[in-house]
Amino acid sequence: MDIGNDRTPHEAGIVVVGAGPVGTTLALELARQGVPSTLVERHTARSPYPKMDFLNGRSMELLRRLGVVEEIRDRGVGPEHAFRFQWSRTFAEEPLMTWEYSSVEELCKRNAEVNDGTSALEAYQRLPGNILEEILRDRAAAHPLVDLRMGTKVVDLDQDADSVRVRLDDGREHTVRADYVVGCDGAGSVVRGAADLTLSGEGPGGNHRDVYFRSSDPLLRRHGHFFLAVVASGITLVSRDESDTWTAFFPVSEQEEAADPLDVMRRRMGVELRVEEVLHTAMWKGAMAVADSYRDGRVLIAGDAAHQFYPTGGHGANTGIGDAVDLAWKLAAQTHGWAGPGLLDSYEAERRPVALFNREMCANLLEVWGRFPRLAASGATRETLAGFLREEEHQVENLAIHFDYRYAHSPVVVGEEGTEPAWSWRHTTPSTWPGSRPPHVFLADGSAIFDHLGDGFTLVDFTPDGAGAAAVDAARASGIPLLHRRVDDPNGRAVWERDLVLLRPDQHVAWRGTEPPGDWRAVLDTARGAPRR
Repeated sequence: MDIGNDRTPHEAGIVVVGAGPVGTTLALELARQGVPSTLVERHTARSPYPKMDFLNGRSMELLRRLGVVEEIRDRGVGPEHAFRFQWSRTFAEEPLMTWEYSSVEELCKRNAEVNDGTSALEAYQRLPGNILEEILRDRAAAHPLVDLRMGTKVVDLDQDADSVRVRLDDGREHTVRADYVVGCDGAGSVVRGAADLTLSGEGPGGNHRDVYFRSSDPLLRRHGHFFLAVVASGITLVSRDESDTWTAFFPVSEQEEAADPLDVMRRRMGVELRVEEVLHTAMWKGAMAVADSYRDGRVLIAGDAAHQFYPTGGHGANTGIGDAVDLAWKLAAQTHGWAGPGLLDSYEAERRPVALFNREMCANLLEVWGRFPRLAASGATRETLAGFLREEEHQVENLAIHFDYRYAHSPVVVGEEGTEPAWSWRHTTPSTWPGSRPPHVFLADGSAIFDHLGDGFTLVDFTPDGAGAAAVDAARASGIPLLHRRVDDPNGRAVWERDLVLLRPDQHVAWRGTEPPGDWRAVLDTARGAPRR
């Protein structure tokens, strides 16, 4: 990690490496906290290939804070399209089974009618990842606190107790000195390698190929519209726009690596599909890996640099967006001087277990993807295959993965005694249990309670006399940004379970109670990673 003897490097504050969805979200979240960053990206233009195509409801709630949801909806797949999986032995046959879930339109209608905390403020959105990348990069480029540098590579980095020296190459090599560096630079992360952070993986590997193409062949819609079509001969077809843009991905043998990708794709599908244009092809290695550590001193990693999943279940970018939001407020606290000594360590303590859990959930669905072709090859009848798929249908509509991940054992959450709320595959459990995302509710005036939360900590106070007011003075004494938000709403109080709920900047519950604690400073010290008094 020796980067030379440049003794007068340019000061760069926080350097975020990689301007994909995770890196740009991190930079924009830092900007919300009033913290400047330098965002470097080795490419000079957006990716030619979508990579991801699904933002879950929790990611949309978080992106709502950045003011980009309307544009994401406008440029994504229309809300009328159902979220449909088709399973077939070959594409020439009728599907064996269709897994069908609510469209965005249907979810929004339900969310407007149900106000008991079981719905989301935002529905999911299908959107090509390179479009999301473009939307967020445009916002980052326009923000005065984000210095976006396209066509800039990280060559190496070195750190001491006070800073990180980063060697950059934008056509010429030069060095910047950063307070912190965050690697959001993907599976082959240069930052992770330079910091010697290792990955541990479980699950199948192997080479795979993506074919991104345009086709208006009616064969593709002979059995109706779908989001994903899984074919037992070993191929998955993804509709990118519900029109004529598609991605097929499939494992490839050594012999197939040199073959024409379209020939392999057609053979796997079992039909002579007409393709008007091949937009992009890519080879990738399957991985189910999570970094053993997310931090080495002043160097941290997030997104695919920290965890890698198969593209089944939409875990990759969504887990990464959660990483970015969690890390941003903690880096901001370091920058503004009110973080305790344990706050930055809590990033790994909170986010790594989420990645490990999501890896297992991804593995569950990947097992179905793997068993389905093996059962078909064994001679299982259509009825048997359909029955198997029917039993596994719960795997996709797993709202608890999206909304009910909890930091219940976090060192910066004030826990409580009692039984943690139940966890279910099929629905979210509304709760303000410490460490949870609180329930979404609409207040009596029609506004969403999430839209009343501040950029820093927020104390939501349902008491008639504003009993939480003393928290403001305690926060001011520690330099913690805190908004005391009084709410007069009986339904909101019932759903939120307590009179006083302290929320962190990432909208997770830090503490709750029916009356003020004996010492607000002690509660806030825990939430900022400082030893309790």
